[in-house]
Amino acid sequence: MDIRETILAMDIDMRQDRRDFLRNLGILGGGLLAATSPWLSIFADAGDTTGEKLKLGIIGPGSRGRFLMKFLVGNSKVDIVAIADVYQPSIEAALEIVPNAKVYRDYRKLLEDKRVQAVLVATPLNKHFQIVMDAMEAGKHVYCEKTIGYDMDQCKKMYDKHIETGVVFFTGQQRLFDPRYIKVMQMVHDGMFGEITKVRSWWNRNADWRRDVPEPHLEKFINWRLYKESSKGLMTELACHQLQVGTWAIGKLPTRVMGHGSINYWKDGREVYDNVSTLYVFVDGRKMEWGSDIANKFYGLEEQILGSKGTVELERGKYFFEEIPPQPAFIQMLNEWQSDIFGDTAFAGTSWMAETAKPNIGKYILGKKPEADGSSLLTEAFVEAAICGRQPSGILEEGYYASILCLWGHEAITSGQILDFPSEYCIDYDVYDTSTSKTEHL
Repeated sequence: MDIRETILAMDIDMRQDRRDFLRNLGILGGGLLAATSPWLSIFADAGDTTGEKLKLGIIGPGSRGRFLMKFLVGNSKVDIVAIADVYQPSIEAALEIVPNAKVYRDYRKLLEDKRVQAVLVATPLNKHFQIVMDAMEAGKHVYCEKTIGYDMDQCKKMYDKHIETGVVFFTGQQRLFDPRYIKVMQMVHDGMFGEITKVRSWWNRNADWRRDVPEPHLEKFINWRLYKESSKGLMTELACHQLQVGTWAIGKLPTRVMGHGSINYWKDGREVYDNVSTLYVFVDGRKMEWGSDIANKFYGLEEQILGSKGTVELERGKYFFEEIPPQPAFIQMLNEWQSDIFGDTAFAGTSWMAETAKPNIGKYILGKKPEADGSSLLTEAFVEAAICGRQPSGILEEGYYASILCLWGHEAITSGQILDFPSEYCIDYDVYDTSTSKTEHL
């Protein structure tokens, strides 16, 4: 059976949960999925870690941190032994999940705790760098939410520190562990959708992105995403997920980027844009578009992979081939009968016919609507990797470049210039054909 037949035959037993599904794929990671998702191979070691416990510390148990904690406390291989935060409401909410965890108000004290083997960092963006660097220096394995650094230089230093120390380093790119993305990327790379000519994605909302502030002096502390000193707005909070999907599909890094951003609607004192548009261009002319508007949610979020033979809409969990199977003979007869009575609708000839979207219902990637993303499996993979002390191939490189693309795009927006890829931030990654000494393609 060739890979095309294997993918088409990969119909998931809906009685299995996604954990079993990905563990089965992980065992195959050395063969079928090695090129597309090599990081899944970490699940092949799951049987060897039975009975093990990872002593984990949470640095920044805010809304995102607590979201991930709910997956972690359900993992029999995890013991959350410590939390660190400076905001009492976050501490109290976290203690409702892990009542026996030791509380630190200084993350450095948590890093001194000899029980802690690994940390999850879910603080505001501008705090990531120093915390991660200190954690690696202390020999702790690290899971850091995206975007990993406030600027490209920080990202490179964090990556280099990982290489120096050898600790496990994961980033919050959960789509890497989402079964529908994994399956589609194998289909894409096998050529089932033809030549991929463009990836188009967006993330729209209709909300001011604000949180309630109990005291005025806490405004910038709580609403840190709205201020330049602590955030780069939509590019670092949302784009990181979807830009990685684009390069994952195309298998290359773009060579140029341009963009624009402004504050159009939410003129409430925020400093970051409420809408942005970016265009990334590859050396062969292919394009990757990303944008966000938080004053209109009608189109929500989506990642579209456009190929010469078909299209994928990943958030909907569906794919569509260009050629729709012929209609049943009875329907064709009715259409011909209607045409005979009412005539041809193309009054000005066929060139007049609008090329509107075709009525193609497509097929679900996994046989049904998506139910969740890959967050639970991402945390599970981190636990396995930290227990084993083994960095899965490709996962950090994907997260690193996703962060670089966001920050590079933000720089293009703020500078108003078309920017070439900053080759000084290339790292060794064969999938994208990059290394610190091989950058002539960029």
